[in-house]
Amino acid sequence: MSALTHAPLGLGQPPVPASGLRAWLTTVDHKRIGILYMVSALGFFVLGGLEAFLIRLQLARPDSHLISAALFNQLFTMHGLTMIFLAVMPFSIGLINFIVPLQLGARDVAFPRLNAVSYWLFLSGGLILNSSWLLGGAPNAGWYNYAPLDTGGLLNPGPDPRGIDFYVLGLQVAGVGTVLSGVNFVVTILRLRAPGMSPLRMPLFVWTALITSVLIVFAFPPLTANLALLMLDRLFHTGFFDVGRGGMVLLWQQLFWMFGHPEVYILILPAFGAISEIVPVFSRKALFGYPAMVFAIVLIAFLAFMVWSHHMFTVGMGPLINSVFAASSMIIAVPTGVKIFNWVATLAGGRLRLDTPLLYAVGFLFTFVIGGTSGVMLAVPPADFQYSGSYFLVAHIHYVLVGGSLLALLAAIHYWFPKITGRLLDDRRGRWGFWLVFAGLNITFFPMHFLGLFGMPRRIDTYPPNLGFDTLNLISTIGVFVLGAGLLIALANMRRALRHGALAGPDPWDGRTLEWAVASPPPEYNFARIPLVRGRDALWVEKRYGDGHLVPAAGAEEEHAPEGFVHLPSPTPLPLVLAGGVTVLAYAAIYSALLVALAGAGIVVASIFLLMYDRDPGQLVPLAGDAP
Repeated sequence: MSALTHAPLGLGQPPVPASGLRAWLTTVDHKRIGILYMVSALGFFVLGGLEAFLIRLQLARPDSHLISAALFNQLFTMHGLTMIFLAVMPFSIGLINFIVPLQLGARDVAFPRLNAVSYWLFLSGGLILNSSWLLGGAPNAGWYNYAPLDTGGLLNPGPDPRGIDFYVLGLQVAGVGTVLSGVNFVVTILRLRAPGMSPLRMPLFVWTALITSVLIVFAFPPLTANLALLMLDRLFHTGFFDVGRGGMVLLWQQLFWMFGHPEVYILILPAFGAISEIVPVFSRKALFGYPAMVFAIVLIAFLAFMVWSHHMFTVGMGPLINSVFAASSMIIAVPTGVKIFNWVATLAGGRLRLDTPLLYAVGFLFTFVIGGTSGVMLAVPPADFQYSGSYFLVAHIHYVLVGGSLLALLAAIHYWFPKITGRLLDDRRGRWGFWLVFAGLNITFFPMHFLGLFGMPRRIDTYPPNLGFDTLNLISTIGVFVLGAGLLIALANMRRALRHGALAGPDPWDGRTLEWAVASPPPEYNFARIPLVRGRDALWVEKRYGDGHLVPAAGAEEEHAPEGFVHLPSPTPLPLVLAGGVTVLAYAAIYSALLVALAGAGIVVASIFLLMYDRDPGQLVPLAGDAP
């Protein structure tokens, strides 16, 4: 189960490795699991993008009847859920999966099988949630799913009004996978660093992965409890959120936003880490103010749990509580400002290489500052009373998540694509994609600030003419076409590079961290010999003060593997089987099928038992002849 210890290896020949589809379905290799996360998240991103496209087509003109009001409610609910839970967050987890063990100088994560369980649970949850489109109607109460909209069971159209049940079970299943992933990476980063890699020698991307994982571990339990209470209300009529039975409507909001605001930082911190890796490499200098950056990241994690009620300024909590949360919401902007300053300071004194990754990084700085500034405006309670129900808030969250997370993740894709695939992206096509994405997101979302200030409410499916909304909504919809064209160019560039891209080599960017010391794509075992880290930016230290090659750490060689081999955990189908059992159990709960539920529970219990007590002897993987 764990990569921290190894069972003794039996004698005999190394096993024949699985290939084709079976290899992907049974893999426990962190790199393959990372790719599975990213490809799945990309698929969900396309689905969420299509939902957004239909929303903007509906709002392009006043009095539009392209889609019904009921379908509109489902679309904006599923768009938010898909982009947050199934696209941006899992793509970041996939990137962390692939890159962090390489940056640590490790051969895998701490718990490889648990890593596979995490992925298959995430995918199962996403499929459960989206299957609601085909099984009676999707959730329609917003991604936040406020009570009492979520408790009645009769809000969804169609003959089978179970949309909210799909919301509850889909998010529960995906959320369990996410929490397990968070635990795995906390242990990996704390326990599997290469010798010499002290905390203040860790790359910034590793730091953001660690803090993101800590946030996941502590932020998801309130959401899990909320969903469990809602499930009890809907299935057994318990009344936790029913005022008529002594329940509290605001209990849902309090628990949801105790998760919801740390979730914003779960989405943005990996983006911060990626920018912190890209800016120094393409500025050809060390990151300015590394200790301050680390302190700012840790401070954000602490403050993230102290600001949730700024989402509830309008519910009547009173001036004292509003003032406390307003102050904390403004204070949390300070460590974010520290990072912006340090990135700009790094760029200011550098010899810039204006390749596509840096273009996306600089675009991120511009758009994220806009999103952060509007966030400070929303932290003022009297102003928030005007902003919170309007399109101003829609503009803010999209500048944070699209102008922030999406642009930074696109920068990360263009930066690490050569390492993941061994191929280089075409820089000219990458530039075209960047400029269209950058222009499109600003054309789409900047007018929404003014729509909000002019009084356009959120969550409306249409509007009368001559209210001042017509032109700005049309401009915003045109922007979606521009943004979509840029994203399609980026995707086409990746597809072309996979087939015809130039070979990347180990270190195409003259990188600074350990992942650039191994082949592209990396071998299954990552490092033939665990490296000794002799300074911050470990590879750069060896380039500047050594011979450019990593120094093996004394006493870090495999204990049980014969000469020329590396011991790694064996592939197994059990994580996939476990996720399948959970999926059966979830559908059985939605449709109140007791016998099916018992079958699903049996699969889950048996899979967990086998995973716990299976004495995996591991496998011997031969070293490549030129392995570093």
